[in-house]
Amino acid sequence: MIAPPPDILIAPVVRLALAEDLGRAGDVTAQACIDADAVLRARFVARKPGVVAGLDCARLAILELDPGAAFVFLAADGQAVAAGQAAAKVEANARALLSAERTALNLLGRLSGVATLTRAYVDAVAGTQARIADTRKTTPGLRHLEKYAVRCGGGVNHRFGLDDAILIKDNHIAVAGGIRPVLQRAKSAAGHLVKIEIEVDTLEQLATVLEVGLADAVLLDNMSPATMTQAVAMVAGRMTIEASGGITHASAAAISESGVDYLSSGAITHSSPNLDVGLDIEI
Repeated sequence: MIAPPPDILIAPVVRLALAEDLGRAGDVTAQACIDADAVLRARFVARKPGVVAGLDCARLAILELDPGAAFVFLAADGQAVAAGQAAAKVEANARALLSAERTALNLLGRLSGVATLTRAYVDAVAGTQARIADTRKTTPGLRHLEKYAVRCGGGVNHRFGLDDAILIKDNHIAVAGGIRPVLQRAKSAAGHLVKIEIEVDTLEQLATVLEVGLADAVLLDNMSPATMTQAVAMVAGRMTIEASGGITHASAAAISESGVDYLSSGAITHSSPNLDVGLDIEI
């Protein structure tokens, strides 16, 4: 069971999305066509198989407009569902439910899509020690929710932001004057709980990193699986090894077999298709 973010972290995203949709006058269609006291029952149903994430977003979207609504979970975030399977059911004021429908489905479909694609990557590397990690290539404003969806899919989170850890990339190395000086500067500035990771794209750079010895992790950028295998042998367990750079579902298996510890992929967030989820009304 994946613990969802607390409501206090989800609610601002939901409210912003509802406000965007309701505009200046609210749902004029529901107000014109539906009795104010009408009650509606419905189910959130997956149209395709996938992994659910974001049910609390749907719940809060409805409760924002009808605090007395009854929302019942029929599945849990992180659970695989079949096409046609209901993930939740709700009974609420009809106007409120129809007004919240699109916001609820947008967030539920988006996060379930991330979870579903992540699970596919996780399955691709099964049987190796490698784990699938996300990146900061997320939708602005939705990072904490998309990274939660990655966990629902069986992946792990990389940095949430620039303040989580020191990640030295090629531009940092160039500006600081090389691998040795950049690692020395990073180590002198890092607190005792702050880890240091450095990106390399050649085995020669990796050899320098190992010689300096100040990094906790190394990121192998755009290396072939064969070169990664050599890198793993060079590191020999002295630091965590992350593979990154254009990793796809098709390439994940071969990369994981090189012996790296993590595969970080931006695609699981920036290129995940929404899971098709619909709201089926019970008449």
